[in-house]
Amino acid sequence: MLTVLLRYKGANGNARKFAEEMVSSGIAERIREEEGNLRYEYFFPQEDKESVLLVDSWTNQEALDAHHRLPLMDEIRVLREKYDLHMEVEKYQLVVDERDEKYIRK
Repeated sequence: MLTVLLRYKGANGNARKFAEEMVSSGIAERIREEEGNLRYEYFFPQEDKESVLLVDSWTNQEALDAHHRLPLMDEIRVLREKYDLHMEVEKYQLVVDERDEKYIRK
């Protein structure tokens, strides 16, 4: 599994407005329906009203690459520009082995 954390930053509540429009326009749901998407959720930091965290998980890099090639990405770019957002991105690959299992309560 591959997880990308995207932190969107804007002014005047624009990051939250962007996330709300991503959901209300149906773009977020269309991404969730893509083959290989495992998670696509927005979170609002309590102490930072001008940013939004997106947790975006995929089965593998190939699925993420396929997502990036879709025309849907142009719609997202338009919204990012509309709300004048800046981004910080971190990407992680999940590695859990038997040493970790005893600490994970399921």
